[in-house]
Amino acid sequence: MYGNLDLRNMDCMDLMKEYPDNHFELAIVDPPYGIGMDSRGMNGRQSHGRHKVTQSQYLEKQWDSESPKEEYFSELRRVSKNQIIWGANHFISKIPFDSSCWLVWFKNGQSMAPGNADCELAWTSFKKAVRIFNYAWSGFGHINAGEKRIHPTQKPVALYRWLLQNYAKEGDKILDTHLGSGSIAIACYYMGFDLTGSELDADYYKAMMNRIEKETAQQEFEF
Repeated sequence: MYGNLDLRNMDCMDLMKEYPDNHFELAIVDPPYGIGMDSRGMNGRQSHGRHKVTQSQYLEKQWDSESPKEEYFSELRRVSKNQIIWGANHFISKIPFDSSCWLVWFKNGQSMAPGNADCELAWTSFKKAVRIFNYAWSGFGHINAGEKRIHPTQKPVALYRWLLQNYAKEGDKILDTHLGSGSIAIACYYMGFDLTGSELDADYYKAMMNRIEKETAQQEFEF
């Protein structure tokens, strides 16, 4: 049984206005952190073993100049019962609630280009313990499991599979307001979760939809 994907090229605030309170059981989002990780932040050539990537691989964009405003997080909490918000350590004052259940994606030392973080953090609304997902990732170059890089801040499909396995229940409706590379859509499709999501940038939306079409044409996906 495959999940249904409703993926739109539109502003996430307009998307969320369409839905009543608590419509989604879980929102898993990766909004801009406001730290310049768009193509402008990828200075020069970065090397990861024999794989290299240049700044020119990605279109010149300015989507990571600031993090979302407080209104975004209020609307996100309105339409979803629970939330997992990546990068919240950069804008926790805008959420702004304590959490016992922060999630840590440890990249296993594979993203050690100057300035790159050892891990990424997600705030959650769950009343559970801190958990770590250990998964090697090669930064801006070649990446694991044969996943082609189409977005500067692309996350692995395996990460979303882990999130869904541990924090979603069968039948849950999932929301993602910043689809980016569409990794979450591939995970939801193969795991049988219905996903509603938006991506504002038309270029990234087109690349994402092409990627999803190719990946979901397979009978199975190797996470």
